[in-house]
Amino acid sequence: MTPDRNATTARSSNGHGEIVSPDAAGHSGEIDVPFRGGGFSPKPVRGVAILIFAALLLGIEWGSRQGYISNLTLPRPSDVFATFQQLWSSGLLWKHLLPSLSRLLIGSLFGITAGVAIGILIGLFSLVRAGLVPLVAALFPIPKIALLPLFVIWFGIDEASKYALIAFGTFTPTVVATYAAVDSVDRTLVRMGQSFGLGWFSIVRKIIVPGAMPGILSGLRVSLAIAIILLVAAEMLGAEYGIGAYILEAGSLYDLERLFAGVVILSVLGVVISSAIGWIERRMLVWRS
Repeated sequence: MTPDRNATTARSSNGHGEIVSPDAAGHSGEIDVPFRGGGFSPKPVRGVAILIFAALLLGIEWGSRQGYISNLTLPRPSDVFATFQQLWSSGLLWKHLLPSLSRLLIGSLFGITAGVAIGILIGLFSLVRAGLVPLVAALFPIPKIALLPLFVIWFGIDEASKYALIAFGTFTPTVVATYAAVDSVDRTLVRMGQSFGLGWFSIVRKIIVPGAMPGILSGLRVSLAIAIILLVAAEMLGAEYGIGAYILEAGSLYDLERLFAGVVILSVLGVVISSAIGWIERRMLVWRS
């Protein structure tokens, strides 16, 4: 190989489009390569979502006032906000919201707790996997709303049927997300723990569960979104108070302002739940960063 070829192959880019030779990089002949280990990690960009949301509301408000959007299609955001203020001042907001939150909390707690426990068992034991995975696969695609009349027959039209529907609706997606998360844990870490003399329970507690936690929390987002949908469906049947009952009453009266006010409450509830799960992820999954 000629000296000119050696000099050419020894050159390297310094990250700014300039060619740096070993002599320019240092007397030791080492090449200074810029660090590019950040990968595709997302960076928080504040304010963009608020700007998009505000622009959407302003566009609807302007279109409604100019006559481009019919009030029978979309009510003005200002009218929906005025309706929400009336809900707040009259006390009806909490009269409808508190029963919905109670049903959502109790039903989701039962379904998610059972789903996480059974999902971990499926991920850890081959016998449990062989017995329960086909059952979960058969239950998962069933539309849970279609089972509401059956739950009313079984548990009555009171609160028990609503709890059962929400629990069942959150159970199956939580099971699937949990055992998939357990399967995705790096088995090299398990073998490393075994080589250090960790027992079975210690490996599950210190390696399997923390390693599966990102997938479990991601599954919770989906499960709780399904829970909100089932909550509304359950409250539209035999509930005097609740966000679903409020939306059903507004729809029967063709009161779009009240109907959209209820939809906004559900949307805010979903954002709050998603933000709470994000906060839990930042606290529990510090090791990922």
